[in-house]
Amino acid sequence: MSFPSTENLNVASFEAMPSPRELHERAPLSDAAAGFVAAARSTLCRVLDRADPRLMVIVGPCSIHDPAAGLDYAKRLRDLAAEVQDTFYVVMRVYFEKPRTVTGWKGFINDPHMDDSFHIEEGMERARRFLVDLAAMGVPAATEALDPAAPQYLGDLIAWYAIGARTSESQTHREMASGLSAPVGFKNATDGNIGVAINAIRSAREPHTFLGITADGTQAIVRTRGNRYGHIVLRGGQSPNYDTAQVSLTEQELAQAGLKPNLVIDCAHANSLKKPELQPLVFRDCVHQIIEGNSSIVGLMLESNLVAGNQPIPEDKSRLIYGCSVTDPCISWDTTARLLRESAALLAPVLRARAAGAAER
Repeated sequence: MSFPSTENLNVASFEAMPSPRELHERAPLSDAAAGFVAAARSTLCRVLDRADPRLMVIVGPCSIHDPAAGLDYAKRLRDLAAEVQDTFYVVMRVYFEKPRTVTGWKGFINDPHMDDSFHIEEGMERARRFLVDLAAMGVPAATEALDPAAPQYLGDLIAWYAIGARTSESQTHREMASGLSAPVGFKNATDGNIGVAINAIRSAREPHTFLGITADGTQAIVRTRGNRYGHIVLRGGQSPNYDTAQVSLTEQELAQAGLKPNLVIDCAHANSLKKPELQPLVFRDCVHQIIEGNSSIVGLMLESNLVAGNQPIPEDKSRLIYGCSVTDPCISWDTTARLLRESAALLAPVLRARAAGAAER
């Protein structure tokens, strides 16, 4: 007597995926580049510990879709970072996965050809090669931790992680964050709720046990130590939340939860009302807060690309505008460079005084 199947009823197929170890061997990280990534993480931890008075600035494209344009941006950013290094520690935003509320392009790892062919194995390898190039170039990388398997493939190359507004409440992502090897910024929820991010920070600080994969790609029970470098990222909600009043309220809630008042302000998304031309205004407002005495803002985020704005993905990919976002609209490279140079000059004496005061203590 035969019985009907009760599993995988809505699965069309399974396709083999290379193990993390295989991709590490195909795109290895040199000893020098590994040392650079470790040093970048250490610097960001020192910023969060207030041992380094500089601000972290997470800046770069909303998403990477063209590695050539991404490396072009990275080379420019490396030179700009050297100019402002006394004030800012600059990390490039390198997002390969894009969560979607309903439908749309899911990012370079999932669909590197942007045609719904979903060659994930190719996307993952090309993403790794891009990050290896960045590390060799001396550009720290920041990304969003979305797929729980991705850190095994790319985690050795990342200096800073974000957990997005849609996933900060997810216990899966809180558990994953507890085992990540780099500092993690948790964004407030899309409705503006900051309690979600605060609870995520508290959860990720603790050890967790969950199912995951090993370097060989086999299922394993993962036991983590906890990540003590979690912090909040204010990205706005139903209204912006970067202003002095909202920052003060966030400081109070963090203190009540027994957490350090470390805030990163995302100048895009709801804080700029999704209008890229407002990002510099948000950035300058936060700079002004620091000049006026705020010490809880430890970092700022910008969505920036070679070309301002964004573009739809055409069927003929040769028609794509080079260096222009295919997801959220960005500010241009020229605007970015001018903003960072001007802000660094304004903040330099404030941060020097802060450093001198810390040295005396």
